[in-house]
Amino acid sequence: MDEGKKLAKKTLNRGFWLAFCASALWGVSGTVLQVVAKNLNIPAMWFIATRTTVAGIILLAVGLIVLPSKEFFAVFKNWKDLLTLVSFAVFGLLANMFTFFHAIKTGNSSTATILQYLSPLFIMIGLILFTKKKTSRVDVISFVLALIGVVLMITRGDIGHLSIPFVSVLWGVGSGITAALYVVIPQSLIAKYHGILITGWGMLIAGIISNFFSPIWVNPPKMSTASILGIGTVILLGTVSAFLLMVLSTKYTTAAIISITDAVQPFTTLVLSVIFLHYAVNLPEIIGAVIVVLAIYVLNRYDTE
Repeated sequence: MDEGKKLAKKTLNRGFWLAFCASALWGVSGTVLQVVAKNLNIPAMWFIATRTTVAGIILLAVGLIVLPSKEFFAVFKNWKDLLTLVSFAVFGLLANMFTFFHAIKTGNSSTATILQYLSPLFIMIGLILFTKKKTSRVDVISFVLALIGVVLMITRGDIGHLSIPFVSVLWGVGSGITAALYVVIPQSLIAKYHGILITGWGMLIAGIISNFFSPIWVNPPKMSTASILGIGTVILLGTVSAFLLMVLSTKYTTAAIISITDAVQPFTTLVLSVIFLHYAVNLPEIIGAVIVVLAIYVLNRYDTE
């Protein structure tokens, strides 16, 4: 192997591991979020307002340091781009965090993460319904596999009974749909502006809107050491650090390779839930999780039409 190929392989490997770490941090965040949502009695809107506001400020501060100053407010100079940014903040970031929080609060982090992981499937369905994209064999196979996997997970192999409340399933599906919007809405902006700034402004706008409903300075919950550590972990590791690593990975590797690392998130959450939250997982549930991950991998890897 010549030096050029060795360097190219080393670069791809660097990108893979950066994306791997980002996905793992999101998985850690999902597990910690279960503790915040179910055990620490933190109000949903107050938590989301805090998370988005703090994360937005940190991401924008990073952007201000590492990017040219002329790019900082560029998105505000085009009203169509600004409207897209607000839509991303409301229907992507804010809606996704709200539905995911309640999916975990009413159910568990493992199942909620798997349901949110279905977002590429919802993107595919949206393309079929609202564009001229034809249904391919890969689309059908992915949809059927994902459906089988989800059924196994939410019933744990007992088809007649749900292992989580039905409302949790609805919240989880909602988090999958909003995660799809989170991906689709800002694509034109990220192609035109820097991803750090788009996500930073999106987070801050979501935070400002959240503060209208639950100002973080009005009647804040009583904070314990566990609360501070939990919220800090979700914000710093699961939001800021994970996003920065993922953005950095795009400089070294391809979208196809990055999509493979997405599977790390649900499995990280599942393993950590079993170890630290004493989540009792059974064989049908494990098989269901594997099938869902396989379905999304097939959709991401082979659907190129």
